[in-house]
Amino acid sequence: MRAVAISQPGPADVLQIAERPMPQYKAGELLIKVHAAGINRPDVLQRLGKYAPPAGASDLPGLEVAGEVVDGDFSNTEFKKGDLVCALVQGGGYAEYCAAPAGQCLPLPKGLTALEGASLPENFFTVWSNVFDRCALADGETLLVQGGTSGIGVAAIQLAAALGHRVFATAGSDEKARACEALGAERGINYRTEDFVAVVKELTDGKGVDVILDMVGGDYLPREIDCLADDGRIGLIAVQGGSKATLDLGQVLRRRLSVSGSTLRPRPVAFKAAIAQHLRTTVWPLIEAGKIKPVIYQTFPLEKANEAHALMEASTHVGKIMLQVA
Repeated sequence: MRAVAISQPGPADVLQIAERPMPQYKAGELLIKVHAAGINRPDVLQRLGKYAPPAGASDLPGLEVAGEVVDGDFSNTEFKKGDLVCALVQGGGYAEYCAAPAGQCLPLPKGLTALEGASLPENFFTVWSNVFDRCALADGETLLVQGGTSGIGVAAIQLAAALGHRVFATAGSDEKARACEALGAERGINYRTEDFVAVVKELTDGKGVDVILDMVGGDYLPREIDCLADDGRIGLIAVQGGSKATLDLGQVLRRRLSVSGSTLRPRPVAFKAAIAQHLRTTVWPLIEAGKIKPVIYQTFPLEKANEAHALMEASTHVGKIMLQVA
């Protein structure tokens, strides 16, 4: 099969088309003929040599796919040959075929193309795990999304808004801030020209927000502490702004604040399968009803994965960057 391999750590042009053996599915896995795959920030980090795949995972990049089930272990699963699915994987998505644990596969939502379906798993698994499981965003609570026009941000804004929460989001330009509002955010905040702490405080009458989804870290963390409500929670999923911060622990103690970090990729199949069931029962109906829509910024053929990575690193996109495989 054709696949995109990382020839050596480095810039986007180290991504090269290679011939690889067909993946061999294991017990509990399905073999998917990939129609489309999503580009995600961890793929870029892996290409740079900063994020190694977990033990036993494919060395090929790609964490989410959609396509046709062509073979697999069908015991204890609802799936069969010919089904169209989307799936979260530990790697190997940039290829014509990919093996995925059946528990991490979901039926393609009704009305969506495979390209649209492939844009869903990594972002919605991550958002559900961090915003709704770890940070337990509850009815009537508010959410601040840092990086609202990223794939994660787009998913978080739409899902929280569809479930009735007030959502605020930061972005790097006025245009992107307005895009966040079009997705369901009550207010998009241009972090280059506005102080998100002051804006959030004003919008919440001084209370602050209950949950913050943070992919920045660094010097954002102490500012986020300042704009949390009492009993507020921060869900940290990346450290694009740096891995070190100085916090006022007195505030954390007095106001019962929580900072929680997690990465999804190395977690066991059973953990991800449980998230998949939440998505199936809560999120998929919202997608099929049109209350949440895939947001695809640009699509590239498999052999131009390097251009897709260059676009992601430029950070000019709103929503998902995708690969059309078949």
